[in-house]
Amino acid sequence: MELKIKAVSPKLGGELPLPYYASPGAAAMDLHACLDEPLTLSPGALVSIPTGLAIALPSAAYMALVFARSGLGVKHGIALSNGVGVIDSDYRGEIRVGLTNLSHVPYTVRPGDRIAQLAVVPVVQARLVPVEDLDETARGTGGFGSTGL
Repeated sequence: MELKIKAVSPKLGGELPLPYYASPGAAAMDLHACLDEPLTLSPGALVSIPTGLAIALPSAAYMALVFARSGLGVKHGIALSNGVGVIDSDYRGEIRVGLTNLSHVPYTVRPGDRIAQLAVVPVVQARLVPVEDLDETARGTGGFGSTGL
């Protein structure tokens, strides 16, 4: 599929690389912080960081998902503030990344740092069918931890 991208900052494609897949097997491409100066996240802080990028998904059959970078989470406690970002097919604004600092020490995001990853995935819009009962399964209504973990 083709993904149209638009630089909403003059830094993109110059100071900042365009998003790219880092390996032939990569499922997502890195998003970079489009900042003029370093930004320090205090413990517990919530910030919205611009990427300088807007996209045009080809149709409602696709969406883009913004995921955390595992290295930032594991090494520094930096996570997405909304868990996973959803970019609908009809959104044309700049992609921004909400980050939070879950650690107990400040963390500084520098201009150009890789802050998240973007994956394009197919969408299925379900047709909802109201019913009185759902099919029975072996698990049934067992919730968290019901499968042994």
